[in-house]
Formats: sequence, structure tokens, C-alpha cells
Amino acid sequence: MKKRILIVEDQADNAEVLQHQLRFLGYDPILARDGCEAVELAVSESPDLIIMDIMLPKMNGFEAIERIRNNPETRRIPILAATAKAIPGDRERCLRAGCDAYLAKPFTHVELRYFIDRVFNRA
Repeated sequence: MKKRILIVEDQADNAEVLQHQLRFLGYDPILARDGCEAVELAVSESPDLIIMDIMLPKMNGFEAIERIRNNPETRRIPILAATAKAIPGDRERCLRAGCDAYLAKPFTHVELRYFIDRVFNRA
């Protein structure tokens, strides 16, 4: 069975590219367009990994991460912060918020695959 990865991305072009990359790597992508939808899908879909943008409508990524981490059903899902918010200190803030790793956009296909392999213990 394919591992499911929840993509949380409000920019249509970025979401489409990421979905394509994940399908190419053999994963089953699920898409949320905002933080509220991310929290809902984390519960209902039980993904194996969440790739979370930080700058989102309705509920930002930090609040969504906090809600996911505070829910016993979702707290153990690995989260990768994938964001264009790449100023000094943002990586540390994402990690403190509960992310397992941080990638600044734009990131390469190789960087994405490296993180996913690490999460799924295949590296």
C-alpha cells in the first residue's frame, strides 16, 4: 500500500508540482489548501507524513501544527515545514513549533526525496 502524504499548500502551482513529484516517487498525495483543512484531513485521512506550508489562509501553519501536535490521534505524524518564509530564525521557529524538518522554498526534488526517505527510514 502506498504511503499517504498530506500536502498543505495554498498556491495552486506549488501544490500541483509537489503532487506530481510525490506521485513520481510512488506516494499517494492528499491536498489541503489551508490550515483548517490540514487539521481536518490529518484526522480523517491519517497520512504518513505532512508537508506543511506556513503562510496559509484561514489558519496559519504554526497554528495548524499546534493543533495536530495536541491531538492524540495525529501527534505522531511527521511534519516537514516547506515554506518560502526563509528569514533567519524561521527554521528554528518551525522546529520549536513541532516540525521534524524544514525546507526553504524553492527546494529541489533531491532535497524532498532525502527528507522523505529519512522519515520513512529508507535513507
